[in-house]
Amino acid sequence: MSAVPLPPLPPSADDAYRPGGRSMADLADTEHRQLLALVDEVTDATVAPARRREVLQVLTAVVSRHLSAEEQYLLPTVRAALPDATARVEREIAADAALQTALKALRGPDDPTLADVAARVRRHVAAVAELITPLREVASDAELIRLGNRWEIAEEAAPTRPHPGTPATPPWNRIVEPAVGVVDKLRDAVTGRRTQLADLNRRPRE
Repeated sequence: MSAVPLPPLPPSADDAYRPGGRSMADLADTEHRQLLALVDEVTDATVAPARRREVLQVLTAVVSRHLSAEEQYLLPTVRAALPDATARVEREIAADAALQTALKALRGPDDPTLADVAARVRRHVAAVAELITPLREVASDAELIRLGNRWEIAEEAAPTRPHPGTPATPPWNRIVEPAVGVVDKLRDAVTGRRTQLADLNRRPRE
């Protein structure tokens, strides 16, 4: 049905085979909603400063993991399945690097550049959504689910901090990013940094 380059699906008795897992398109949409919610909270001046600092930590980690998985699987898939979207994919790779650079330079929720980071996140969500819509039309459910499984594995190993200088396209990003992610996770463990949405609901360490 599509030109998405994937290993052959396991044999099945009919064409209705559907692997287990979540669609990459659905995962991206869900994470985009989470990103927008985090941006809204971290830029809300009525939210307590301590809470905004925690939200910024999680936002930074969520963006870093999301962009890593996106560049490993979503953008290459769009490039393969939608040849007319190649220029837009290139723009997104450049925009991802700019977002990571801005996020890395951010010094806290009161940094005046936070508004720029928030605008970049919102732009990212809108732009990638415009790529996901046509991808759903040309890729099968089975293909998107198999890619979703790869997306989730990639996010588990991904960096939790922005690294704009790392490779942004396969195969090198699939090699480098997990190695960088190991270092990030060690730093997170030592510092007690919050990196997951669930961390926003836990009490601070005594």
